[in-house]
Amino acid sequence: MAKKEEHLRKPDWLKIKLNTNESYTGLKKMMREKNLHTVCEEARCPNIHECWAVRKTATFMILGDICTRACRFCAVKTGLPNELDLQEPERVAESVEMMGLKHAVITAVARDDLKDGGSAVFAETVRAIRRRSPFCTIEVLPSDMLGGIENLETLMAARPNIMNHNIETVRRLTPRVRARATYDRSLEFLRRAKELHPDIPTKSSLMIGLGETKEEIIETMDDLRAVDVDIMTIGQYLQPTKKHLKVQKYYHPDEFAELKEIALSKGFSHCEAGPLVRSSYHADEQVNEAQVRAEAKKVAGS
Repeated sequence: MAKKEEHLRKPDWLKIKLNTNESYTGLKKMMREKNLHTVCEEARCPNIHECWAVRKTATFMILGDICTRACRFCAVKTGLPNELDLQEPERVAESVEMMGLKHAVITAVARDDLKDGGSAVFAETVRAIRRRSPFCTIEVLPSDMLGGIENLETLMAARPNIMNHNIETVRRLTPRVRARATYDRSLEFLRRAKELHPDIPTKSSLMIGLGETKEEIIETMDDLRAVDVDIMTIGQYLQPTKKHLKVQKYYHPDEFAELKEIALSKGFSHCEAGPLVRSSYHADEQVNEAQVRAEAKKVAGS
């Protein structure tokens, strides 16, 4: 069985078209010049060529490039982090302005070494982008920051357009897949975010192919809706290196289409589901749809 898992081959629908045009190479050059990190590169996202070369979008990763956790699905480096770079928010904001982004996604490594989990730098990054690019919408994707309500309050006070926190996997697999994170703490984090600012859409992502059942996927949808999560993304887990968890199943695009329909039927305002979907995939479209729905609710309530 182990030998069979080891040689599980990627299906044809997971082939990625590379595109290294001037937009892609220009963005990569600017990231290096500004000493910035992107989760697109660090986590080996399969959509990097589409986003950088075609859509001209990128997900910035702040608080350094060394994570204090060692999740068994993630390719980001782990170890002892560097000192905080307090100029980073301004450099990110400058890059967003230079790129002319309409929507920026800000994520970070987990910084369990910091009392505030990095929330102050997160919040300042949001404010810095707003100062330079007032019409740019902003999505934040933090860790659970060890569940600190004060840390969440600091971040939510900056009023991002979308608060995104990933549940990552189903309840049963969480202890094996995620390091130091718990399923219930992630749900509580999302619940409190919505409680603090009900008008800010919340979002979460699930990766599948780690051995979960369809029933467990649906149970996760129900758990997210129970804490009023608005947006969900579902994507195929891909093993980044031989040291990481093996893929147990490659889901067919038709199965993703079915899961999307189930998610929408449960009340999510938007769902992206597909083999190459990642948490910030087509995030610009999601925030626009969330804003339209929010305005519709206001009109209906007036």
